[in-house]
Amino acid sequence: MSTRHGINWDKALQLHAAERQRFIAARPQSQQLSARADQHLLFGVPLHWMDDWSTPFTLYVKQAQGASFEDVDGNRYVDFCLGDTGAMFGHGPAPVARAVAAQAARGITTMLPSEDAVWVATELARRFGLPYWQFAMTATDANRFALRWARAATGRQQLLVFNGCYHGTIDDVFVDLVDGKPVQRASLLGQVYDLKQYTRVVEFNDLAALEAALQDGQVACLLAEPAMTNIGMVLPESGFWEAAQALCRRYGTLLILDETHTISTGMGGYTRAHGLTPDMMVLGKPMGGGVPCAVYGFSAEMAQRAQQAKREAVPGHSGIGTTLTANMLAMAAMRANLAEVMTEQAYAHMFALAEQLAAGLRAVIARHALPWCVTQVGARTEFQFCATPPRNGSEADAILDSDMEHIIHLFLLNRGLLITPFHNMLLVCPQTTVAEVEQLVAAFDSFVQQVL
Repeated sequence: MSTRHGINWDKALQLHAAERQRFIAARPQSQQLSARADQHLLFGVPLHWMDDWSTPFTLYVKQAQGASFEDVDGNRYVDFCLGDTGAMFGHGPAPVARAVAAQAARGITTMLPSEDAVWVATELARRFGLPYWQFAMTATDANRFALRWARAATGRQQLLVFNGCYHGTIDDVFVDLVDGKPVQRASLLGQVYDLKQYTRVVEFNDLAALEAALQDGQVACLLAEPAMTNIGMVLPESGFWEAAQALCRRYGTLLILDETHTISTGMGGYTRAHGLTPDMMVLGKPMGGGVPCAVYGFSAEMAQRAQQAKREAVPGHSGIGTTLTANMLAMAAMRANLAEVMTEQAYAHMFALAEQLAAGLRAVIARHALPWCVTQVGARTEFQFCATPPRNGSEADAILDSDMEHIIHLFLLNRGLLITPFHNMLLVCPQTTVAEVEQLVAAFDSFVQQVL
């Protein structure tokens, strides 16, 4: 018998083969659409990431509402992926849907501001404590623009990130540590210049390495998630951010916090919940209730420095922003989402369910003596194939097992439960119910029982 992460791997492979056949038999319409898509869509999907799921062919969605969706074959699923936080507050929130429909009838984009933009910026300042804001279409764009402002304001060229970080598809951050040495990520397609010229990388939670990277005074900014979320969840150790912020201040390096995923922590994100004081902050896909949009905020001092840099620059295109940035549709969606969906009551509901989910998963893991653990950031929960949570990107990367993940994910999918296709992240939303959390925990337990 071969074992893997504490389970019988032979049984797992047999189960996977059976689950593939079960998936195929129940989804003839998705299979037909996948065959048609192969004729005109690159990789057979609108975006190649859509081919990364554990399924034998692409699953096609008919409609999504609240915490669930239905595929084209009429199968219903409880959604614990929620667009990898793009629909963190549920699919098609009614206030957002009404606002989008009403705004679409009045106009979508004009390259001029609407009153909604002023309301949204004021609300963002209230929630997150940064007084000035700008908009983008995606968090990737917001991160790219924030880096440009940071470099312009400081006159420095170097960027610092943590190993295994995720900040969208901005090229600058695709540098990893391999055996302690910076290496440009091999998966980055079509990159023609050496990113290591301008990007430095250290391990998360390593204060000595952080200071070593900053001490020559050449780093414009540290771009980081307050808790790492995309290589598997990695939480900051006690006192890490207090010391890291002090180091940034000592060496004149700006701190940019990307809260696109960690907004799961609460109304003001991880930043407000833990008293952090970034110079800039980025928030992306959850902000518009599913409508593409992003925001990035500035401290008062950083806003002054950014405006000065722009005024002193040669007139012309700044390279920051697009003609669709802050379009009226996105502004209307954000206003409705902030005012009526991303509420204290919604977060309270989500936190209670996430606690229930984490406790349920831990109970299953303990009952079957698996060498796994569960990590949680607010409404965001994850089970990981290690006995204790990883403390940095290298440790998190070492325990990733896409083959194992695919088997678990497909097993759950066949029982009407969707989790993210990457690692084992689970989200709950305001419409998720106690019964649905219990359903997921029971299915997880059933999987484990069949592979021991």
